[in-house]
Amino acid sequence: MTTPTYKLSPSDLTFLWDECKRCFYLKVVHKFARPAVPFPSIFNKIDSLMKKYYQGKHTDKITPELPSGIILPDNAWVQSQPIPLPGHLAQCYLTGKFDTVVQFDDGTFGVIDFKTSTPQAAHVAFYSRQLRAYAYALEHPAPGKYSLSPISRLGLLVVEPNAIQEAPNDHVAYLGKVTWMEIPVDEATFLAFLDEVLTVLELPEPPEASENCAWCQYRAAARHNGL
Repeated sequence: MTTPTYKLSPSDLTFLWDECKRCFYLKVVHKFARPAVPFPSIFNKIDSLMKKYYQGKHTDKITPELPSGIILPDNAWVQSQPIPLPGHLAQCYLTGKFDTVVQFDDGTFGVIDFKTSTPQAAHVAFYSRQLRAYAYALEHPAPGKYSLSPISRLGLLVVEPNAIQEAPNDHVAYLGKVTWMEIPVDEATFLAFLDEVLTVLELPEPPEASENCAWCQYRAAARHNGL
């Protein structure tokens, strides 16, 4: 019997899994994804500007909570080895593109994700899957794929715009508070989460839709009306 091997996106493990496990199942198992929704280009531009600004800077430009190190000019795709988990026939692997990494003076690395948002305590738990997925892929890469090890720190660099001021040459400048939100490095908890994910993916049929999933509600209404 062929062992199913499922491709998992770190962002899907963060957003789609929580939004609707049925949509997650359909995308991963049947390659039936939701229609693409345009993402406002201004957020991509802000993200790009943040990455460019911090590249090559020392960690003291982020927070005194981090060890001494340099922010690398990395914005790379990663792919993990297949991940076998006890009790499962299926395997999975992780692939995605992280924001940036830090090389600390002690030879370890940190993975950072940039956010333009209001910092909330809930962000730590919510985004932990995404950053732990990148960390796992970096430490357990597929042959020939991008690799960094060991990963000692994970976190969010959150910028919340809260003021605007005049700048030279008919420009204005947005000012924002910068907050560092540490996410614990915890591979065991992440693998336990993947165990839950594989349990769903191994179901013979898609699970029930989330009550709040507008996509599933639309499909159900279309089927009800014979469309």
